Amino acid sequence: MQVLRRLVFFTIHASLLILVLPLVSSSQEQSKTTSHASKKDNNHKLSSKLMFEITLHGFLLWASMGFLMPVGILVIRMSNRVECGRRLKFLFYAHATLQILAVLIATAGAVMSIKNFNNSFNNYHQRIGVALYGIIWLQALVGFVRPQRGSKGRSVWFFMHWLLGTAVCLLGVLNIYTGLQAYHEKTSRGIRFWTIIFTAEMSFLAFIYLFQDKWLHIQKQGVVLGNEPIMPNDQEISPSDKQKELKILTC
Repeated sequence: MQVLRRLVFFTIHASLLILVLPLVSSSQEQSKTTSHASKKDNNHKLSSKLMFEITLHGFLLWASMGFLMPVGILVIRMSNRVECGRRLKFLFYAHATLQILAVLIATAGAVMSIKNFNNSFNNYHQRIGVALYGIIWLQALVGFVRPQRGSKGRSVWFFMHWLLGTAVCLLGVLNIYTGLQAYHEKTSRGIRFWTIIFTAEMSFLAFIYLFQDKWLHIQKQGVVLGNEPIMPNDQEISPSDKQKELKILTC
């Protein structure tokens, strides 16, 4: 557990270091003076193969960080109020399957980025992506070394798993937005439609996330608890009881 804790701290510090690295430009880039017209010409010269690879890279990262990972979190949160052992086991394996798929798909997107793109790390999308890939695999490692319930290191493991999972989700969503911006700068194509669609999806998932905490409370509103006194309404009071109340009032 000490080794795992050091590994977590090292990965977090390394990721933060990557994110705050200053923007370094090479001497070749400083000597280049390209006009707006020449940028448009370069955009038009993008091959159809490169366009397909950029689009596929974006789709893979959306499927991983923008869909499977958040849905996996929503699934495991459903187990907090489940008492049936069979259903609890199903939710756990569904969560693990979704997260493993998300890690594999994100890794495929990372391999595509390293192999086919110019990784100069001169923008936030690439730098956040490097930190994100490291945290994703660390999160997967932490998930596989899960201690048994009731063991000494279970609380520490749970906190690390929660912290890394939260960081992955936040950085993943942020990197999708920066990826859309990088796509716009690379291709000069509009991204407003996809930005609106992704924002609507994230808003819907956030609503479900918040609604999960209130669902049990909403269900209890129509249930009378054992120690709660039952207050009869006007329709449940018999005529004789009403006459007794009137006599008491007149006295």
